[in-house]
Amino acid sequence: MKDIFKKILPFAVVGVMSGATTFGAIHYFENRETTDQTSYFTNAKSNVSFAGFNQAALGDDFVQASKMTVPAVVTIKNYSNRTSGRSTEQDIFEWFFGQPNRSQRNQQRPDNIPSGMGSGVIISPDGYIISNNHVVAGANKLEVVLSNKKSYIATLVGTDPNTDISLLKIEEKGLPYLNFANSDNVEVGQWVLAVGNPLGLNSTVTAGIISAKGRGIGILGSQGNATNPIESFIQTDAAINPGNSGGALVNTNGDLIGINSAISSTNGYYQGYGFAVPANLAKKIVEDIKKFGLVQRGFLGVNSLDLSNDQQIAQYNSRNNTKLKSGAGVYVTDVTEKSGAEDAGLRTGDIITKIDQTTIKDFADLSLSVGSKRPGDQVMVTYLRNGKENTARVTLKDQKGNTTVRSKADLSVSEKIGAEFEPLNDRFKRDYGLNSGVVTKNVAVGGEMAKIGIVDNYIVIEINGKPVNSEKEVENILKNHKGNVQVKFVDESGRIYTRGFTMPN
Repeated sequence: MKDIFKKILPFAVVGVMSGATTFGAIHYFENRETTDQTSYFTNAKSNVSFAGFNQAALGDDFVQASKMTVPAVVTIKNYSNRTSGRSTEQDIFEWFFGQPNRSQRNQQRPDNIPSGMGSGVIISPDGYIISNNHVVAGANKLEVVLSNKKSYIATLVGTDPNTDISLLKIEEKGLPYLNFANSDNVEVGQWVLAVGNPLGLNSTVTAGIISAKGRGIGILGSQGNATNPIESFIQTDAAINPGNSGGALVNTNGDLIGINSAISSTNGYYQGYGFAVPANLAKKIVEDIKKFGLVQRGFLGVNSLDLSNDQQIAQYNSRNNTKLKSGAGVYVTDVTEKSGAEDAGLRTGDIITKIDQTTIKDFADLSLSVGSKRPGDQVMVTYLRNGKENTARVTLKDQKGNTTVRSKADLSVSEKIGAEFEPLNDRFKRDYGLNSGVVTKNVAVGGEMAKIGIVDNYIVIEINGKPVNSEKEVENILKNHKGNVQVKFVDESGRIYTRGFTMPN
């Protein structure tokens, strides 16, 4: 018996270690230094800790790091009584946090039962909390539960589907919080802890290593409704399961190096691969939301091809009768008119190899290097043209061609309510028996129009009792409007609804 035990013991140990450090096919559930940061958005150093905690030396057993992290990680409960049968980001969120009963999809959810639960991280002593956009998507109410079981109703300050980041606020003071570390300094192979609330198990800590950096997995655009996704995830094999989304990925000092966002799994549970938004990007997003009310994002102004992606290259060559070869860098397929790239002289066919001092190996590198900056920022772009290396200074612009930051007051009505509108053609009017209407386009997840059940290709007939036939008419009705807004609209089945919301400031 002892001989048998001796033979199987090494395999048991390997099995335990493997089970503790593996995880895994994609399932959804994107820095600059600035001098005007608030005091609690600090760059963490090795000697920085939480207020109110002992600064003890940390060992490889992660005990102190866990003690420092757990009090700052919260549970977020998403309450939604959405009754639409259409698939949205909230449906993806529900699938990630437990397969919903499809027979109940069209039934209104009871007010006291959350549609899903995720995690969040307290990042300031006065109650600011960072989480994922998909954790809060579609919520009518957000409840935050601390590790000590105290509960609060949270205000959603802002969200960014392009990075899957959201910022919440609860009214409390003296809270434990985590410092942002410089995620550019994390190394593949270093130990990390994932802290969150998986599968309803509060305050769970798992350990693993950084498996890779700069991962682009294509999830935000395909499943998260991002229009210009930034994906340059930190990959870890620390065990992450449904419910960990929005939780903390920390180093052994207890500093925040990432926000856990997605897993790669064939069954929706831990198989070895988890992905976190880098802290530097997450920090920039929440600073923008807090200071300006919306994310300030600079654009280079190019369409591009990832030369590290063999499949994309093969498709591009077949479609355009070209002979591009795979390698490192990003190939410019088109330059946007009046963009920073055009102003700086970039052309179709250039291969971008570096932004400032960052080597660009693939599109994930490019999206992070540029997407983490603001309009008006300048970057040095190194590129190859006909085999010769060149450098250009590019001033980044927003999507409307501006080089200055914007506040909520600068937004158009369409941007404020989260939808664009196209005139209704005669065929639609005839088919639906309508005399007026505009077709909704690019309805933003979490926007006011989406909250009342409107999606792309619905028809808005009236706003505040007035017929609308163009986006300009929508703008005129709501431009200086304050208070409640009444919207009469038609879904794709011809059913007419009247819903309302409060006009954002």
